[in-house]
Amino acid sequence: MGVKKKREMQVAALTVSHQDLETLRSFADVEGKNLASLLLYCVQLTDGVSQIHSVRQIVPFLEKVAKHSVCDPTIQSCLDILAAIYFSLTLKNPLKKVLASSLNGLPEFFLTEATHSFTSQLQEELDTADLHSYRKVMDNISSCMESFNVGKASVVNLLKNVLRFLQRSLIDTLEENRKFAGNHIVQTQLMSDLLVGVRVAVTVVQKVQVPQGGLWNDSYSPAWQSMCSLLSIFTQFLSDEDLLQTIQSTSGLAVVLFTKTMFQPSEKLPELISSLLLQSVDCTIVPEWFMSSCRSLCCAAVPAAALLFLCQGTLAMLDWQDGSMGPSGEALLLDTVRVLFTLSSQIKESTLEMFLSRTLTSWSSLAVQILESGSPSLRDHLNGNSSIARRLLEYVYTHWDHPLDALRHQTKIIFRNLLQMHRLTMEGADLVTDPFFLELTKSLLRLEWHIKGKYACLGCLVESIGIEHVLGIDKTIPTQILEVMGDQSLVPYASDLLETMFKNHKSQLKSQAVTNTWVDEWHETWVSPLLSILCRGNLDQKSYVIDYYLPRLLNYSPESLQYMVKILQASIDTETGSCNRRGALGALMACLRTARAHGHLQSATHAWENLVCSARVKQGLVHQHCQVRIDTLGLLCESNRSTEVVSAEEMQWVQFFITYNLNSQSPGVRQQICSLLKKLFCRIQESSQVLYKSEQRKPTADSENGSSREQPSVSLQQYKNFMSSVSNILFEALFPGSSYSTRFSALTILGSVAEVFPVSEGSIQTVYQLSHDIDAGCFQILLECFTSTFEEVKTLAFDLLMKLSSVTAAQLQGSEKLQGLFQATLELSTSTKPYDCVTASYLLNLLIWQDALPASLSALAQPLTPGAGEKSAIVERNTLVVIKCLMENLEDEISQAENSLLQAASSFPMYGRVHCITRAFQRLPLNGLQLVSEWRPVLGRLLLLSYRLSAVVSPVIQSSSPEGLIPMDTDSESASRLQGILNEIQPRDTNDYFNHAKILKESDSFDLKDLSTSVSNIDSSAEINGKEGKTCDVTAQMVLVCCWRSMKEVALLLGSLCQLLPLRPVPESSDGLLTVQQVKEMGDYFKQHLLQSRHRGAFELAYTGFVKLTEILNRCSNMSLQKLPEQWLWSVLEEIKSSDPSSKLCATRRSAGIPFYIQALLASEPKKGKMDLLKITMKELISLALSADASKGTVPQVHALNILRALFRDTRLGENILPYVADGAKAAILGFTSPVWAVRNSSTLLFSSLITRIFGVKRGKGELSKTNRMTGREFFSRFPELYPFLLKQLETVANTVDSEPGEPDRHPGMFLLLLVLERLYPSPMDGTSSTLSLAPFVPFIIRCGHSPIYRSREMAARALVPFITIDQMPSTLHALLDSLPNSTDQCFRQNHIHGTLLQVFHLLQAYVTDGRHRTNADFQQELSSITVCIKAKLWLAMRQNPCLVTRAVCIDILFLLTNCLERPAEGKEAAVESLGLWEEVRRIVLGSELITGFPWTFKVPGLPQYLQSLTKLAIPEVWTALAEAEGKAMATPLSFSRLLESSFPEVRLLTLDTLLERAASSELGEKGPPPLLYRMGKELLMLATKESHPGCFCRVLKILCHMNPSEWLPQTECCLHLSPQEFLIWTLDIASNDRSEIQGVALRLASKVIAYHVQTCEENKDSIAPELRQWVELVVWSCGDHLPTTSRLAAAEVLMSTTPLFLTNPQPILELQDTLSLWKCVLTLLQSEEQTVREAATGIMTTAMSQGNTCQATEFAFCQVDASIALALASAVLCDLLQQWDQLVPGLPILLGWLLGEGDALEGLEQSPHQGEEDYIFEKSEVNFWAESLTFVKYLYTQLLHLCQSARQSLHSQQLRSLQRIASEQHHLISQLFRELPLSAEFLKTVEYTRLRIQEERTLAVLKLLDVLDGKEALRAEDSPREWRRLMAPRTETAC
Repeated sequence: MGVKKKREMQVAALTVSHQDLETLRSFADVEGKNLASLLLYCVQLTDGVSQIHSVRQIVPFLEKVAKHSVCDPTIQSCLDILAAIYFSLTLKNPLKKVLASSLNGLPEFFLTEATHSFTSQLQEELDTADLHSYRKVMDNISSCMESFNVGKASVVNLLKNVLRFLQRSLIDTLEENRKFAGNHIVQTQLMSDLLVGVRVAVTVVQKVQVPQGGLWNDSYSPAWQSMCSLLSIFTQFLSDEDLLQTIQSTSGLAVVLFTKTMFQPSEKLPELISSLLLQSVDCTIVPEWFMSSCRSLCCAAVPAAALLFLCQGTLAMLDWQDGSMGPSGEALLLDTVRVLFTLSSQIKESTLEMFLSRTLTSWSSLAVQILESGSPSLRDHLNGNSSIARRLLEYVYTHWDHPLDALRHQTKIIFRNLLQMHRLTMEGADLVTDPFFLELTKSLLRLEWHIKGKYACLGCLVESIGIEHVLGIDKTIPTQILEVMGDQSLVPYASDLLETMFKNHKSQLKSQAVTNTWVDEWHETWVSPLLSILCRGNLDQKSYVIDYYLPRLLNYSPESLQYMVKILQASIDTETGSCNRRGALGALMACLRTARAHGHLQSATHAWENLVCSARVKQGLVHQHCQVRIDTLGLLCESNRSTEVVSAEEMQWVQFFITYNLNSQSPGVRQQICSLLKKLFCRIQESSQVLYKSEQRKPTADSENGSSREQPSVSLQQYKNFMSSVSNILFEALFPGSSYSTRFSALTILGSVAEVFPVSEGSIQTVYQLSHDIDAGCFQILLECFTSTFEEVKTLAFDLLMKLSSVTAAQLQGSEKLQGLFQATLELSTSTKPYDCVTASYLLNLLIWQDALPASLSALAQPLTPGAGEKSAIVERNTLVVIKCLMENLEDEISQAENSLLQAASSFPMYGRVHCITRAFQRLPLNGLQLVSEWRPVLGRLLLLSYRLSAVVSPVIQSSSPEGLIPMDTDSESASRLQGILNEIQPRDTNDYFNHAKILKESDSFDLKDLSTSVSNIDSSAEINGKEGKTCDVTAQMVLVCCWRSMKEVALLLGSLCQLLPLRPVPESSDGLLTVQQVKEMGDYFKQHLLQSRHRGAFELAYTGFVKLTEILNRCSNMSLQKLPEQWLWSVLEEIKSSDPSSKLCATRRSAGIPFYIQALLASEPKKGKMDLLKITMKELISLALSADASKGTVPQVHALNILRALFRDTRLGENILPYVADGAKAAILGFTSPVWAVRNSSTLLFSSLITRIFGVKRGKGELSKTNRMTGREFFSRFPELYPFLLKQLETVANTVDSEPGEPDRHPGMFLLLLVLERLYPSPMDGTSSTLSLAPFVPFIIRCGHSPIYRSREMAARALVPFITIDQMPSTLHALLDSLPNSTDQCFRQNHIHGTLLQVFHLLQAYVTDGRHRTNADFQQELSSITVCIKAKLWLAMRQNPCLVTRAVCIDILFLLTNCLERPAEGKEAAVESLGLWEEVRRIVLGSELITGFPWTFKVPGLPQYLQSLTKLAIPEVWTALAEAEGKAMATPLSFSRLLESSFPEVRLLTLDTLLERAASSELGEKGPPPLLYRMGKELLMLATKESHPGCFCRVLKILCHMNPSEWLPQTECCLHLSPQEFLIWTLDIASNDRSEIQGVALRLASKVIAYHVQTCEENKDSIAPELRQWVELVVWSCGDHLPTTSRLAAAEVLMSTTPLFLTNPQPILELQDTLSLWKCVLTLLQSEEQTVREAATGIMTTAMSQGNTCQATEFAFCQVDASIALALASAVLCDLLQQWDQLVPGLPILLGWLLGEGDALEGLEQSPHQGEEDYIFEKSEVNFWAESLTFVKYLYTQLLHLCQSARQSLHSQQLRSLQRIASEQHHLISQLFRELPLSAEFLKTVEYTRLRIQEERTLAVLKLLDVLDGKEALRAEDSPREWRRLMAPRTETAC
């Protein structure tokens, strides 16, 4: 950020002709005191700004001149020159406005002369015949009319000529536009000229006031004739669809304005306009001039767009304000809106829809103004109950969720105006009790909250009638709105509504209240729900509430902050939060951060002294929840004052934060961290400028307060120390093996430091310079960042080195070093690992830009010419040299690849060279090349090399199966080319199928003898000599990667080269680098490979390059090039339509690259034009997609469907594609019924894209998210053609479902139809308007439920629900239930019954779960009525119904109904109890197979579903029976024991789920499991040993886990014949051998049993010692990275539950080795790559730090901390415990072994890093996303150092001496291996180099600690490894 300089205004200087200049010189006097001298001085200035000051002196000078000087020829000539100057200036030049403004103050006696001068000059302008000068003349006329009196007078004087010029210019420009049809660049300018011409005509007629009887009324005057001609032109423009719509729109304004100006009598004007709009003009009474000018509007059908623009002109150009038009004007107002309503149903183009909405908005605003002025006759037509108001409301409901933001905004204004119109018609009635407002409020509140338009309309309603009435209906509205703020798409609307509501509520409460108690009510309504969300809401919800709602609330009510802090402070200790919840601390930090950022806290220090203690801030910085950490950092970094001084305490906290938060795994969190720290750095930089100024202003003499005088210098020094410390921390974070996230964060922050603190320039002092802290080690660290496998890290490191160019240049010195680095880059550029060539490109660019090429390469470059020594010339020269070098290597490699592609793939894949060339070009400023003559031959040669490379690899990419290399080409030529490749490329198993190119013949067969002959000639060895003579195995995969990446890089290179336009049209021209022919060749190349490539990676990247080419061609002024995209498009469309068998277009793979090709051609078409290419292409494609002509085959149809899919998915086409959605949907639905699979497949894919395009990207987790739906009215208003189509198709489908059972017509179209329909729901206007209603669809959807296809019946049931409103649901349910057969009926179909029952179930589910009507008194009555109907059909749930599927659904309905009806208490009878429902349910359950047993011995259809439904219904009955039998000696016919004895796992599983849920909920409630579970202990134990179903077995173990072992463990002896100890062994065996989920549960159970044994058998612990050891080994094994996440989570849970017993017990129970093994598990889990595992492991540390003997070891006891600091805290707590246990002597060697890496490191290092190196093409180096071994070493080293220093005299053992020997040997081995590595090993042998560096650091740490133990010189901070030097400072004490 820094201090920004004010941008200087740029003004182009004015000039005069040579003749005028001589005239001024001749009139100028010697003293320079006359006007000529002043003008001469002005025009001789070269700076426009200075000329402005000079021009402003003209009028003051003339004011001093006497009147008699008017006739002075000097002044006359000067005025003429001023007029010439004015008309020569461009419209946007500020000098033009300054001159006009100055001349407006001209003395009156000079006005006549000035007007004469300007009139003469304007006449000269008007006489021009040059079409290219027309625009300049129009601009001058326009500027004369804009607040310029002299100019306006000149136009009035020449009005006839002005009108004649406008007429001539418009005609000529239109004719010129027709000549250049197709040249969109020229046409764009001509269209702009036409638009300006129409606007100027409107301006002139509006602003020129001609007296009555003047020019306008003389029908024979030239002006009148010009007016008529112009009116005729505007009428023509109005209906000309080839013109831009803005021209048509302005022409509509002009037609109405000219008609108004010319028509007499004016009283009849409204009738004429009304007849125009209604298209009912009586040609016999219309004036002749009007008929001749506007005949097309009077006598022909007027296009909808023209009518719309006429309506717009009517509202904008007529005089509505004063009521001068009378009743006819009011009739015109009503006619206008009726025409607009008609147009709204016809217009579907997005731009016209936007025009229509704006026009309707203008109409509604105008209606409000007329009503306010008093118009009784309009009140009946415009009140809320009128037809116009209903139509307006319907328009709002239809368009309030429109995809165009601007249109949604217009609907809001229309709705607000509608409310205002109704208020103006009420005549003093009460707003709250008004029926219109009441009904409107209720209907809006009934709508679901996912409807965006609801928010804006509710906001307008609140503004109109107040919030009290709305809250009176539902007080939970604030909470409901906050709940939906988890959806990003709804957040802006919800926050706007909330702001409107709480502002209105506060105003109302303040106006009504006498005391201040209203504040509590306001806080309770608006602040309390907010705090609840902040503490307990989900992550997205909280984030959006903080970003959108909280700032608005605090800005409006800053005093609420104290209330928030008070509430949150009181609950911090109880609401601690977690990884998923912020807790009260997080909410507090969020509130404080927002308050400070918006200026509600004056200073941070003051705020923390009064609101939060420093310990809370520190806890927030390392809280487990990432957003709490971010908010706390934001509190430190953000301030509303950019110059606020950062305190020392804040800087300490920021340092602490950086230490533990660089390794964040969330990209969003990393970005926020970097952004906040950059804000802090900007604050430091800007406040340092203030401090520097304060220091400079301080007096030299001593003052009384010396400390204040020193304060600026002290703060500046603190700043410098802080920034230096931060930079050191960040560089230290880039240690070997650091994770991607750490490197990304550190490099980004370092980049911000370099950007914010630039090199000192001028008067700006910089408090810190990053370059001062960078030495050779830091530079090497940045260079090593290029070896990262993540390109973001490479980019950040490169950018940082470029910002530190002075340091980089100094470090890149030394010829040997440069030569080695350059050689390494060349080797990397030809590596078989793709990411190596990216590294090479960054290194090459660094050498190029730092002018650090090796001497051998620099000698090849030509010396720079004198004067061209700037940076750009050096970079260009270096780039040219490097590209030449790469091209030479590439040419050799291509030659070798042409001989052997196998050799190339294994040894020198060529794509790396091309990638480096492309990257070099991309960083070069292509528009300012100086070495043009040298670049041309290089580019020509480079293009040829690209084509050669492409020719080598294209046979693989274009083969019909490139992934497996099974070519199916139909021509012998390509087959023969492939033969050579296939002879080389053989899989390792030498499968003969790969050995020959298969040529398809008509007989579709081939000779096996020929094949075997060819096989015998092929060497079966798949080995080849690679680099350094090493033998490599080559796979088909390696060749494929080599080929498609080469194609990718060639495409990207060509895409970069095409930006070298402008082109030189002929070879002799010198203004471009590429010829037209070369560009055409590039286009042909892209066409060939996009249309013929089969490999997706190849054609997707070719598409990227082709898009660049087409975009540039469309902007090219060369017509032959500009026409190329259009020619290519027609060519490929013709090839698609031809269906030629010889075509090479790919009909499989979703048409491969063909959609990409057409997509690129259409997407690059200029969006401001008419999009003609898109329109014609869509017409052709839809015609093909709908074609059913079998004679042409289905290939064109498949291609069309695939291309349409790509175009509908392309967001760049935006709203331009929407008019074709309806036809696309028709094609998809009809194509799905095709008998050809390829057509059906493509239709399905197209349909999926259309669903996304119409309803939006799916955001919800459910199958059908509410946010991806719309009302039927809105849907069919946008796509009206689909209403009759879908209805007809649905009717056709519905008529087929009742066919005979023997021949069911399974209409496939039903699937797609129902998918569309289930996303629609009724509009609020459906009850009042029958147009586009969804009601006609309902009977057909119900009939679709009779389909013989199970899935279709389910879809029909779901689709029916949104079509039925809540009010209609009871009657619909009655009708459906009545349609079910009775038990006595003989003939019925189970499919029909099933479909109907499904519809009943889904409707009933929606009815009872809709909370909007549950308070309705009629609800229970409706439910009772439905119950009666269901009882009549209960036979369907009994054995009378033989079908288990329908029986299951009927039981589901009963289960749903019983859940809604409360079971009556004993002695009481509810209304529904009299219906006998409960008895019927009990009878069904007791008569079911659960009691009598199942007669089936095999799985009959629907049995699992029936068992689940029946069990769900039976379980509540079991609970009821148990409650009734409690305390009574009575047997129950059905019990849980009986259910668990069932032979069907479905029954047992549901039963166990119920018991598990009850056990878990009881445990959470701290009441313990219910007695029932303890009574069932024996059954559960028996079931555990006998259960064979994995799911049931797992649940049994979980139930036992939730129960207290003391209740059931003693029973194992009697029921299982196992002692408790044997049961423990059994459990441990299961945990060791079973599958992962069961293993985890068994481990938890075993841990609980172990804890029980330890606690109950303290005196006899040795008896279970083997089991304890086995359990420890099991826990250690469960923490292995090779195991599933569930196993490690189970281990973490076990460790957390046993922490007080085994990990932190003051008297250790386990042996030290076992205890430390468990602690090692904790450390391992804290370093897991799985975030969930790390979060679980932090829970272990939270428990460990909260024990009585450990809570003083750290300052974070009882806190939820992040895994990064938890790892450091674990080391601290463990070392503290070793001292407590007095186990330093045996424990220290073990910990030192951890530090060294135990035995695994030596095993990995004894093998030479060069051995066993086998490259796999997709295998990257050891990528770590979280775990950093040196971070763990650093934390452990710090704690061990304290231990060694405090106890070194008492620690000597054989183990330590052995460790000393091992570490020394390892250090010697590492040194030897380092010497064996090649030069630049960090780039060439990155993995080995990094591994050695890490092990070296570990070994050195151990050796230094052993030296301390041996009593050698004490370890100083500077002797410790740099990465953890800063951690040796003593720990801080607990702050609070």
